Amino acid sequence: MDKGSRLAMFHQVDVYPVTCERLSSGRTNLQVLEGVIAGGARIVQLREKDISRRELYQLAEKFRAVTSAARVLLIVNDHLDIAMGVGADGVHLGQDDLPLPAAKGLAPHMILGASTHSLEEALRAQEEGADYINIGPIFPTQTKEGVSKALSPDAIRSIGKQVKVPFTVMGGIHQGNIDQVIAQGATKVAMVTAITQAEDIAGAVRDLRNRIRWGPKGEGD
Repeated sequence: MDKGSRLAMFHQVDVYPVTCERLSSGRTNLQVLEGVIAGGARIVQLREKDISRRELYQLAEKFRAVTSAARVLLIVNDHLDIAMGVGADGVHLGQDDLPLPAAKGLAPHMILGASTHSLEEALRAQEEGADYINIGPIFPTQTKEGVSKALSPDAIRSIGKQVKVPFTVMGGIHQGNIDQVIAQGATKVAMVTAITQAEDIAGAVRDLRNRIRWGPKGEGD
């Protein structure tokens, strides 16, 4: 798939599931993946901090096989080499990871995402070539180490209206507060535990997708 096709698929994303096996209620990442695909998610980010790089590569190979068959975008967190090695659709880079210009030079065919925690970081990531930025954390979260201050939902509109690239939002978002981020203009919502710890992952993804696309009533398919 070329980059244009990948970006066209990315524009259709609503729920953006992110994995974390230790926060998956005893399920494996692959079991979570099955659930999010069954729920209709169009993208998944493989994010796993607690295993070796070799184990992550082996897991990414399995994710790539499943996502390719389902025509779901696969984004690998942090590790461009692993993303390239398995033929992932993109990589999501943090502030301390490989700089965006270097990643773009190495993988011009891949979607490049960047975590940002302020307007300054968002504008810099856009200038350096990010295809999308993540704004967060919106609420306090147990999955974002090293970021102490939540931005609040107001940051979504204030930052989002000043960037030209698509943006996702993340950090402490769940069924009880997702309407607050939707009200501020979020259309692509990244979540970990609201999905990975749901009793019915597929059902949770379907419900969240409807909430994003149709509002609190969840009208639609």
